[in-house]
Amino acid sequence: MDNIFEARDFIEEIVSRYETLIRAAVRFFLALLALSVVNSKLGYMERLDSTAVVVAVSLLCAIMPAGMIVFFSSLFIILHCYSLSLEAAIVVLAVFLLMFLLYFRFTPKDTMAVLLTPLSYVFGVPHIMPVIYGLKGSPLSALSVGFGVIAYYTVDFVAESEDKIKGMADATTVERFRTILDGVIKNNTMVAYVIAFAATVVAVSVIRRLPIAHAWTIAIAMGLVVDIIALLLLSVRLDADISVGGLMIGALISAAVAFLFKLFTFSVDYAKTERVQFEDDEYYYYVKAVPKIRSHGGRSRSRSGSGSGSRRSDEDL
Repeated sequence: MDNIFEARDFIEEIVSRYETLIRAAVRFFLALLALSVVNSKLGYMERLDSTAVVVAVSLLCAIMPAGMIVFFSSLFIILHCYSLSLEAAIVVLAVFLLMFLLYFRFTPKDTMAVLLTPLSYVFGVPHIMPVIYGLKGSPLSALSVGFGVIAYYTVDFVAESEDKIKGMADATTVERFRTILDGVIKNNTMVAYVIAFAATVVAVSVIRRLPIAHAWTIAIAMGLVVDIIALLLLSVRLDADISVGGLMIGALISAAVAFLFKLFTFSVDYAKTERVQFEDDEYYYYVKAVPKIRSHGGRSRSRSGSGSGSRRSDEDL
């Protein structure tokens, strides 16, 4: 086990030493991946479906805030949709504008959720996103993850309906708008995932904040249980296209990734939990101190309280 913590501490040291360079490299890689995925699924505008354009925009994203990756990915999607159909571009633009207005209003710090959630679908591990953002975010992170789900299914609908959209040339403008809008919004599978992922984010976020031992571990387990049960129930209720086998495999992979995430962000030694008491002129303070696990010596030293007062054992409080 010490080898794992030594590797973690080494990685943390490298990241802290070259943080600026690593952040730029990560932004470049994410932009390159996102734009490549958009081009592979849509690719209707030849000028955008170019390696040189993708690399150039990715390099620009590397030196800009992470939110610009979401902006350029959305721009690519809209332009590809415009090349396919003006109505498709307008519908997708309206959906994205509504999402981003709500996103900037409620969860402006969860920028990457809107990008990473669609990418997680591409790689077949979407169930990890509500768990991770439940651990690192707040219940409002459900909005950002939900927006990511909507973005994925919007692009997926346009890609799967290319022939249908092209075949509506003789239909009226209203009929074309209605067909595309219904395809984007009236997707029961998308609705099921939005509801289930929102419930998972809220469950994980609430449980991991509870003042109990192993709160993060319990939150991961219960979050995946909520995710599975919600999707199974919604698949029946909404007649959604959800594979039970894929759901179970995805949950197992998500559990492994979530525990790896926990290892790097929240590794504590509950066996050496201490409760400390101190006071000032106006208050008594009762503090629960849980030491972090470090590689040197196997475990970190326990912290003691500061100020006037005494350290007390778990049984005393």
